Amino acid sequence: TTNPLQSTDPLHSSTDLSEGKEKLKLKQEVGLISGVSLIAGTMIGSGIFMSPEWVLHHMGNPASSLLIWAACGLLAMFGALSYAELGTIIKESGGEYIYILRIFGSFPAFIFAYTSVILVRPASLAAVCLSFAEYAIAPFYPGCSSPQVAIKCTAATCILILTIINCLNVRLATSVMNIFTAAKLLALLVIVVGGLVLLAKGQTQSFQNGFQGTTAGIGAVGVAFYQGLWSYDGWNNLNYVTEELKKPEVTLPRAVMIAIPLVTFLYLLVNVSYLAAMTPSELLSSGAVAVTWGDKVLGSWAWLISLSVALSTFGSSNGTFFSGGRMCYIAAREGHMPDILSMAHVRRLTPAPALLFTSAMSLIMIASGNFTSIVNFFSFMAWLFYGMTISGLLYLKIKKPELPRSYKVPIIIPIIVLMAAVYLVLAPIIDQPQIEILYIVLFIFSGIIFYFPLVHFKYHPRFLQRVTLHLQLLLEVAPTTRDTN
Repeated sequence: TTNPLQSTDPLHSSTDLSEGKEKLKLKQEVGLISGVSLIAGTMIGSGIFMSPEWVLHHMGNPASSLLIWAACGLLAMFGALSYAELGTIIKESGGEYIYILRIFGSFPAFIFAYTSVILVRPASLAAVCLSFAEYAIAPFYPGCSSPQVAIKCTAATCILILTIINCLNVRLATSVMNIFTAAKLLALLVIVVGGLVLLAKGQTQSFQNGFQGTTAGIGAVGVAFYQGLWSYDGWNNLNYVTEELKKPEVTLPRAVMIAIPLVTFLYLLVNVSYLAAMTPSELLSSGAVAVTWGDKVLGSWAWLISLSVALSTFGSSNGTFFSGGRMCYIAAREGHMPDILSMAHVRRLTPAPALLFTSAMSLIMIASGNFTSIVNFFSFMAWLFYGMTISGLLYLKIKKPELPRSYKVPIIIPIIVLMAAVYLVLAPIIDQPQIEILYIVLFIFSGIIFYFPLVHFKYHPRFLQRVTLHLQLLLEVAPTTRDTN
């Protein structure tokens, strides 16, 4: 019998999965509330505490930077609604990877998995951990910027602790996520309420002549979007766990419609609060915006903000790490990654090899880069693949309208997202081409060297099998069993 997962018609296979030999079913335990908190909890990470100064820096004034924040929220909403339709057509976990695989076939999906597992996921984890470090050590260096060595060592420690938590126990990792989601919402509420009090007292000078000195370059606006969208990253997180949603056709669109407007509203209020407490120039010179806000507004209680932001970013990096392991595992399950990455610890049942690999790559990123360069580099890659996934949805809407789908998004919405993705990928290249972009493109194409021998022709060198065996013994992992009946 042929395996429907490798059937020639990539789209057909997703509907035939039920009759397939491989019935690897995950429990459907994620309801609406958990879905909302998974999206919001991952979205609210380091971005809102780090990116406001960069958005303002690239836009040149408060009013246009607030417009960018609102536009980013709208774009995240449109992207997530488009993904919700994809999730009701292709009801498999794995996010972009599984959609690219089913619509465009094996090669583009491999390139996505290759860049995502080696670069994109580790880059986003590194950026979140760097911002965690900035906030965690800011109180120890009052009145001056923290030394880079201290920041990088703290970020590396953060990654190692996360690796241990996630490798030990799945339940421990999820409870860490829930506790920290509560902490970050509390931190944002404190900032929002503080800002409203300041506005009521008449501190509105930052908003007078709000549009003076707006930058108009397409590249500058593109980079401001990168920094803003970084704070919204995670809007597609529910699509990574579609197989675990209760009634995905209802839960997926609903969770998106609740979580994203909620986060957008919070972000706008937090930005207004920052600007009520500081002049634009003070905001620009602050290394950690929320800490400066705390010093000005809360006085002797300012350490509370540092603490809650550090907790928030730690929780968010835990979420990134958690879903990153899943992406790695699913790609290995489809034969696009080394077998070792699809294995789980024999007693703890955690995808230890995938997690260890992600943490090793993130440590390399931390050693070599800084926060802004990592974000711009991450965003370029991410929007390249978001654009590809959205074009897949447009292809299905036009060419395969007969496919069963319980939720339909108006066609104009994916078209807007696709145009935005093209703009975000091209604007920085056209406006101020950087050598890093060339390196990224070369890296993406380097995937071809691995794809043809290892995946297409299924060439497995003997020494790789030996390495896998030794790693299995060392890490105490075994292939995850599949229910073949």
